[in-house]
Amino acid sequence: MLEACCVVFLLLFCCQIASAEVHREGHYVAAVYEHQPILSPDPATLTDRHSALELMSKNLYIYEEQVIAAAKQGAQIIVFPEDGIHGFNFTRETIYPYLEFVPCPQSVKWNPCREPHLFSDTEVLQRLSCMALRSKMFLVANIGAKQPCKYNDPLCPPDGRYQFNTDVVFNANGTLVARYRKQNLYFEYAFNTPPEVDHVLFDTPFAGKFGMFTCFDILFYEPAVSLVKEYNVKQVVYPTAWMNQLPLLSAIEFQQAFATAFNINVLAANIHHPTLGMTGSGIYTPLKSFIYHNMESHDGKLIVAEISVMTPEHEPHLESNARPGKSIEYPHNNFASLHIDDQVCNKEEQKAHCWVAEKKDKEAPLIFYREMMYDNFTLVPVWGTKGELQVCANTLCCYLSYQRPTISDELYALGVFDGLHTVHGTYYVQVCALVKCGGLSYSTCGQEVTYATALIDFQLRGNFSTSYIFPLLLMSGMKLDFTDHLGWKNNDYFMSKSGPSSGLVTAALYGRCYERD
Repeated sequence: MLEACCVVFLLLFCCQIASAEVHREGHYVAAVYEHQPILSPDPATLTDRHSALELMSKNLYIYEEQVIAAAKQGAQIIVFPEDGIHGFNFTRETIYPYLEFVPCPQSVKWNPCREPHLFSDTEVLQRLSCMALRSKMFLVANIGAKQPCKYNDPLCPPDGRYQFNTDVVFNANGTLVARYRKQNLYFEYAFNTPPEVDHVLFDTPFAGKFGMFTCFDILFYEPAVSLVKEYNVKQVVYPTAWMNQLPLLSAIEFQQAFATAFNINVLAANIHHPTLGMTGSGIYTPLKSFIYHNMESHDGKLIVAEISVMTPEHEPHLESNARPGKSIEYPHNNFASLHIDDQVCNKEEQKAHCWVAEKKDKEAPLIFYREMMYDNFTLVPVWGTKGELQVCANTLCCYLSYQRPTISDELYALGVFDGLHTVHGTYYVQVCALVKCGGLSYSTCGQEVTYATALIDFQLRGNFSTSYIFPLLLMSGMKLDFTDHLGWKNNDYFMSKSGPSSGLVTAALYGRCYERD
């Protein structure tokens, strides 16, 4: 059946694809597809290989359509999301019929489309290879893979096989050129962590060297950061199945922050499943992002964009300005040193209710504590049209200078957290965050918010003990913005923004202390 599907795809492709575009030197055309997967109705029940292939074939039909659409727009590489072909919520036993055998590309040169019978249980790889071959496009996809192991292997599971969450890359000839096995699994009990960390690179004729990692990997040093720092990767492909969590870890928010912090290009493809909070894909450069986030639609989305090739000469923002302890000059608004004594008013039911946030006002405490992102943040309210604030926790102190033209009917807070995050993963973070609260009471600070009207000019800084700091800037309606200035000044890392075009939802410096995980 799958071989017949390949023939149909090739015929469709030949009929629909015009000659390839001429691409500008120093640029390439990238595509990512946010996929609404067709899922197994009962992933906890064991099925057979034939039934598994039938389900995966439905998703592969959609992939083929998107490859055709991307090729018509001149795409040279396309990235599909994690779990997009087989789905999720399997057990170790029930995912087995969906698994493919993926040989190591460094050991075997193999073109599945042209050599379909070289290995068994590779029907999905054959379909993907043929898509790449006929489109003359690099193709990145995520599958489940199986690898037999011997019982004298001390890490070999009791059933005699490894099962890996695996990304595969095919070049424009359909040859399998890269395989990455996910290192940081997110409660994925169907899969094993690889015995050693995969640092996977693949070369392209249009943009040089790419690196690759998957979903939860982005929060850890291995392999995501080491690819950039130790292998000098400047282009990254990133399949993900990310569930958004505001205010600090929505997909598009952190994807852009990673690209900005390391001054690289990131091609990120997410699953589209709004019921599970899964949406947010994009093509990110340090200066511009092409994004998709939609919690209303149930359709997938193809993003195609021409971007500049990033080269090793582009230094990351983490290091380009100055290291801690050195001083740099940077332009910014001259925020006046003001006492926080402005009134904030809310017109509700024709009555005006006003608060005066003076330091002497005991009814409006300057410091309060709320859970945000499952962490206990220390916060201070942001009142008035302008001012300067400071809040500290453990060794981290955060400083905010701000001004806004008018008072809006919204409450903001400046928060700090310096500690070990232990829910849905364990990792050490240092965070300075300016967030819009869900309502007008302190208890709503830290809630998920997507809309805001306040136009705030600000400078946010903190005395971070890590150099790995990711700038988050999320605006109203789940739109992204870029900072005006970013870098080190003396012992503080800062970000600043003036003249925003829409309301501020979140501005944060998200630091990762990898060595303290």
